[in-house]
Amino acid sequence: MAKILIVEDEKAISDLIKFNLELVGHECFQEFNGKSGLDEALANKYDMLILDVMLPELSGFDIIDYIKGTPVIFVTARATANDKIKGLRKGADDYITKPFDIIELVERVKAVLRRTKGEAKVFEFDGIKVMFDNRRVFKDGKEIILKPKEFDLLEAFINNRNLALTREKLLYLVWEFDYEGDSRTVDVHVQRLRQKLGISNRLQTVYKTGYRLEI
Repeated sequence: MAKILIVEDEKAISDLIKFNLELVGHECFQEFNGKSGLDEALANKYDMLILDVMLPELSGFDIIDYIKGTPVIFVTARATANDKIKGLRKGADDYITKPFDIIELVERVKAVLRRTKGEAKVFEFDGIKVMFDNRRVFKDGKEIILKPKEFDLLEAFINNRNLALTREKLLYLVWEFDYEGDSRTVDVHVQRLRQKLGISNRLQTVYKTGYRLEI
């Protein structure tokens, strides 16, 4: 996956971001003030920087002036339109305000990396091979036919693997805003994935929450 530097002076927030991004396969490093963050970003190659704006010594807006060619996502409490416009004009790829939904952050990181780094075209586990380009799935060399929404759901689980996803979040990720049914459709599609791919041991029910693909 990606090598990501998190520059955030609130350790609890930095740890939360690091923990969840590492759960989905990224390699994360932390700095807690602007100067050390800039020094680290210039000394080593990263696929992405996640920057707070309000940092000791140097602000996130100061840091991005020295960063060329590395994608940047601002995660900050500065939520005014002027701040967002300033961040984007300085070259940030995205701007997320606190408090934020951690699954949304994971998805936005994925979206930026897809645009800038390119996405893995194949994912494999337990004899299952998922080919994202042509939306085909194989198990032990035999093709398993998935319906479009079944494939979309599997892709959402892979992209957010090891994270607990609520039914409502899965509806948003897979069915988006135009779906008029209820969350029971998620349960039906999860059961189909379990049966077709034999992943009941991997695709776990999270009590009173939703589901998690454990890999």
